[in-house]
Amino acid sequence: MKIKTSVYLDQEQVERLKRAAEAAGRSEADLIREGVDLVLLRTPRAPRTREWPSFDSGDPRFAVDAEEHLRSAYER
Repeated sequence: MKIKTSVYLDQEQVERLKRAAEAAGRSEADLIREGVDLVLLRTPRAPRTREWPSFDSGDPRFAVDAEEHLRSAYER
């Protein structure tokens, strides 16, 4: 899918783009898209960030009281 956008070019750019498109037998839009692709190829991508999974462990004091939890679980 292509999305329409507008680009402002100066007069020399317009003239050179028209000549280049005619010489290549391609549309001006096609050459512009190719130019955008070339810029994007040389621009490093930002690394994707990954979120740490989160979960509800229940008792917020479990880690603090872990010894007591273990002791009560294994007492006979």
